[in-house]
Amino acid sequence: MSGSEKEKGQSNPAFVADEGNQEKAGPPASGNLPAKTLTKEEKMEKYRMLKNVFVISFAFMFLFTSFNSMANLQSSINKVQGTTALSTLYAALVVSCAFVPTWMIKKFKAKWTLAVSMLGYSTYIAAQFYPRAWTLVPTSIILGLGAAPMWSAKCTYLTQVGTKYAELVGENAEVVIVRFFGIFFLFFQSTQVWGNLISSILEDYLLFCLAVLSHGVEERDEINEEALLSCGVNYCPHKEAASNTTNLDAPPLSKIYTMASIYLVCALLSSVIIAFFVDPLTKYGEDEREGSSTGKSGWELLVATFNHMRHPYQLLIIPLTVWSGVEQAFIGADYTAAYVSCGLGVHMVGYVMICYGVCDAICSVSFSPLVKIIGRVPIFTMGAIINLCIIIALRYWVPHPDDIVVFFIVAALWGVSDAVWQTQINALYGVIFPGESEAAFSNYRLWESFGFIFAYVGSTTTCVSTKTSNLIVSLVFGIAGYYAIEIMERYGLLKKDREGQVVPVDQLVSDAVQARKSS
Repeated sequence: MSGSEKEKGQSNPAFVADEGNQEKAGPPASGNLPAKTLTKEEKMEKYRMLKNVFVISFAFMFLFTSFNSMANLQSSINKVQGTTALSTLYAALVVSCAFVPTWMIKKFKAKWTLAVSMLGYSTYIAAQFYPRAWTLVPTSIILGLGAAPMWSAKCTYLTQVGTKYAELVGENAEVVIVRFFGIFFLFFQSTQVWGNLISSILEDYLLFCLAVLSHGVEERDEINEEALLSCGVNYCPHKEAASNTTNLDAPPLSKIYTMASIYLVCALLSSVIIAFFVDPLTKYGEDEREGSSTGKSGWELLVATFNHMRHPYQLLIIPLTVWSGVEQAFIGADYTAAYVSCGLGVHMVGYVMICYGVCDAICSVSFSPLVKIIGRVPIFTMGAIINLCIIIALRYWVPHPDDIVVFFIVAALWGVSDAVWQTQINALYGVIFPGESEAAFSNYRLWESFGFIFAYVGSTTTCVSTKTSNLIVSLVFGIAGYYAIEIMERYGLLKKDREGQVVPVDQLVSDAVQARKSS
């Protein structure tokens, strides 16, 4: 690499590993600090930082063990009311992203924003005891309004602590931030395992009790072969609701009540864990950060959030962020309903999603060191290829109980690709928008929520054939925007003014128009 090329963006620590070989990538980036021997006090501080990362991850594991498990079953057990509530949830999240995070983090600081926001999830879980539109929709709004500041506070906390940790131990900040996000998503993605394990064990226990009381009665009806033809890519929720001919078998109320009780306790416990065991971010320079602690008014911070969309990188990363929401909604709602529930029965949803969660969790923590070795581009490319191949396969595969292994393979591979999007997009936001964490992560949740809304709004009216086509389009646009960022950074195409600030898109357009008029 020539010296001029290094000056054109390769000094950015977010991109120094892209060539896959640190020895060939030139000298260490400016963000690297020399390794040093830590004193006893510094070692204690290092372990306290790690403790906070693990405690936050543990609290999110409890919270989303509850929420993800109930959300996965909404399209199967609550159908219209459940998916309507989920659509409302993410619509509220969009509004929250625009107005709440920067104000709430400034008002309550990162730690208490996490603790308070987590309580909103408890209201949604409690509504499962009596799932009606008038209970699910209001609690979904409460959850949505609290979700945006919660996620922004989490991302802000990990990014800030990661930066301080890197300064303390003499490592590259980008590497540490990616590592911390990998640890977080190891715990976060394992929620698919624990939640669905609870629901599956309860299902088998209730079936055993039913068999004993019925003296060996058949546990399940025979599979309707004709109904299987309407599963998979041929699945249309509105037609299924009208004909009611598929192999859906709703769980008994006793199971739903038991699950809701367990999940409600887990959701409440997550807030308690944050309140008692996480150190305030002020300990790690929260008041020194650019953003919510600069003394700006709430309105100025809101303007800053929208102003962040003028950043060229933010515009380019929007399609991939939307894709992140679309693909999560598809695996959680459409794949479970159109393939697993329709082809195998609701009782198998938990087991299939456990497989998804295990692969997602393992890959979430594995990709962090892998990115350091081979760079980020191959990881993103791998995720895109895996997703594209699965979507194409789903368009041609008609699910059948005899293909039970295929159900798990699809879930496993989707978990691998989801780990790419969840860990790497989060980390990418943290390192390409330094000093703008609240505005950047608010935009992340905003556009990811649009992806969820796009998927859930059509969940009960759109056929799977159309949904898979939408998935392909969304993925292609998303990965194209990401590649554009990599190219711009590699060749130094991101324009900055004399003060070193990024020139916003509208200014670039205005300058281009003026230049054209002058010529």
